Order: sequence, then structure tokens, then C-alpha cells
Amino acid sequence: MSMDKPLILLVEDETAQREVIRYNLAAEGYRVSEAGDGEEALLLVDENPPDLIILDWMMPKLSGIEVCRRLKRQNETRAIPVIMLSARSDEPDLVRGLETGADDYVVKPYSVAELIARVRANLRRVRPSAAGVVLEFADIRLDSETHRVTRAGRALELGPTEFRLLATLMDKPGRVFSRARLLDLVWGRDIHVETRTVDVHIGRLRKALCQHGGDDPLRTVRGAGYALG
Repeated sequence: MSMDKPLILLVEDETAQREVIRYNLAAEGYRVSEAGDGEEALLLVDENPPDLIILDWMMPKLSGIEVCRRLKRQNETRAIPVIMLSARSDEPDLVRGLETGADDYVVKPYSVAELIARVRANLRRVRPSAAGVVLEFADIRLDSETHRVTRAGRALELGPTEFRLLATLMDKPGRVFSRARLLDLVWGRDIHVETRTVDVHIGRLRKALCQHGGDDPLRTVRGAGYALG
């Protein structure tokens, strides 16, 4: 990620909505590129990879869900945080959005202040605050400076949210973190996220940690939360 102002790709087919968001992002000091549909979004990502993507669910040509799926399938783009915008507030839709790889989910109508808070929180996660720190647990090694995770010496593919989640759990092995506490530490206190989001990302982290085999190091404590080891 470049050292200058973060570049945000805004993908929204409603022009008025896009202008409001672009104006507010620019006022916060972010650089903004814009796309009016999913196909244009993929081209822009290819030409100039952004630091974060705000992606509308319902769009012509290519849906936000499909754009997200394609981005998260490619090694070059899977680490870019994606905030999905949607008028769908039902839990199955929320889970579907997260399961395609979205890192966050904002339901319309939303306040611009909330969206900006989520942008900040997601950018914080991909710019490691504890640069240079290396955490180790059993055969898992997490380097926050290079943003790399290995298990038994083999590199693991983790999205930005899963990386932050693992770093939080590795910081205090054996400690049981409630969903609410994980939301505070990983997503930030200034935004509202459904607790179900934690379960989806824990499931994704489990899969990533076991991608080359080995036992599942994450422990689910019924009614209490999650722990590493």
C-alpha cells in the first residue's frame, strides 16, 4: 500500500448517491476512483488497485456479489477490503454477502458518518498498527510488518479481517474472547456490526488455518466465544 493518501474505489450505479459519497470521502482526505457498474469496477481494479472498495450489491451488468467473488478469488486482489452496500437487511443476505468475501456490510439507508467510520476501521486493519511485531503460537507464525502468516513453514492465504482476527487471538492464546469483545477489537467500537459477522469470519479463518492440513487450533466455547488453543 502506498504511503500517500489511500485510494478508494467507489462502485455505485446511482449517480446522486455516488456523488454524495465521493464528496464526503474527498473531504476526509481520501483519493477516490469511481465506477458505475461491475465490469468497469474490475477494469479499474486491474489498472490501479485501490486500498479499499465500496461496492453496491445491486448493479447492472455485473452484481456487487459477483464482483466481490471474482476479486476474492484472485491472489492479486483478495486482500483488498470490500465494504458492501445493500438495501437487503435480512440475515441470509447479510451472510451471503460476507460469504462471498466481503469484509464489511452496510445496510441502506445509512449515515455517511457511519460509512466513513467503517472505511477508517477497514483501512486500519490493512495498515498494521503494530508494525514489526511477530506473534507465534504452536506452528503458526504471524508477521504484522510483512502481513504474512505461515503454518509449519507454509504460507497461508488470509483476508485482512481474518489476519486481524488471528492477530487478536494470538496476542492472548488460551483466552476466551466473546463475540462482542472481538467486534470491539477487530472491527472497532465506533461502528455497529452484527455478531453473526464474527462467526462468518471465524469460519473463514478456520478454513485458512487448515488449508494445508493440521488440526483446527480455534476453540469454540459455547455461550462464551472463541479462543486460540
